[in-house]
Amino acid sequence: MFNFKPKHILQSLLLVMALGSTVLSAATDDAFKVGFVYVGPVSDYGWTYRHDVGRKAIEAEFGDKVTTTFVESVDEGADAERVLRKLAQDGHDLIFTTSFGYMNATVKVAKSFPDVKFEHATGYKRAENVSTYSARFYEGRAVLGTIAGMMTETNTIGYIASFPIPEVVRGINATAIAMRKVNPDAQIKVVWVNTWYDPAKEADAAKTLIDQGADIVMQHTDSPAPLQVAEERGVLGFGQASDMKTFAPKAQLQTIIDDWNGYYVDRTRAAMEGSWESVDTWQGIKEGMVGFGDYNTVISDDVKAAAEIVRSGIVGGTIHPFQGPIRNQSGEEVVAEGNVLSDEVLLGMDYYVEGIVGSLPK
Repeated sequence: MFNFKPKHILQSLLLVMALGSTVLSAATDDAFKVGFVYVGPVSDYGWTYRHDVGRKAIEAEFGDKVTTTFVESVDEGADAERVLRKLAQDGHDLIFTTSFGYMNATVKVAKSFPDVKFEHATGYKRAENVSTYSARFYEGRAVLGTIAGMMTETNTIGYIASFPIPEVVRGINATAIAMRKVNPDAQIKVVWVNTWYDPAKEADAAKTLIDQGADIVMQHTDSPAPLQVAEERGVLGFGQASDMKTFAPKAQLQTIIDDWNGYYVDRTRAAMEGSWESVDTWQGIKEGMVGFGDYNTVISDDVKAAAEIVRSGIVGGTIHPFQGPIRNQSGEEVVAEGNVLSDEVLLGMDYYVEGIVGSLPK
């Protein structure tokens, strides 16, 4: 397995020179080759870390029948296309591209390599050899929002957001809707950091939100830095993508865990057996793609019970995080009582609901 960082070209070249014979033998190996492109480092303990756990699940399942490769910290621009072409040219049979910003590069490179199968996470563009997949993270946000609404004492929740794309906006809105069902006076303040992974920016955003009165911090960024700030400042928070309690054992109330293992194993098996087809997959709590950690012991039994009602209701289909009545930030009804937003609307969500302070960047 060779892990090339496009930002460190010289280092990569030296690695290839040093291991030239090994690279040659890998290229002629009969093992099925699976590649991954990551937007952050595998050590982020969040989004990328959990995708890499899924990559390791492929190795554990298939042993020497597969060879996996990953490239970490790839920018969502020209670097992505170069990395994808290199993986395809090196004989990878299946390539997973694990960030929304890789969408156009994935589709473009796939046209040049029709025999290679591509899987793009969180995107919506497909082709005969390009599938898309994502998790219904907003379901997990509804559970966390319930906890936040019941536990906040200042009625202010701080939310550190990456980019104003529908996936992130859905999560903020799902949190606000669930939070205000149990606490109509609660509000969410959002700081947009315009990065998926930058511990310094994430930490500064957390400090800003706490200074503005937030006593619970949430995030849609990838490092444990916001939780570490929460721990230091004596407030509470939630993990993102993985269990981050090691970094903030007192502050982390609960966490969403992205579980890609089953999907990656199943799609690799399908590609190896010749049954792979281009599909769109969007799974949530019920299917196990969205999981949770352990409840912090500071959470009371009534709060835990309320959270479990939401979780089990989502699994059983009796609760939907976007079931009306729902009003937008201006107070206009966007979902009537009893109605549920369609997946099509959710996938293009571009507005805030009631209870969120500030304007949504465009």
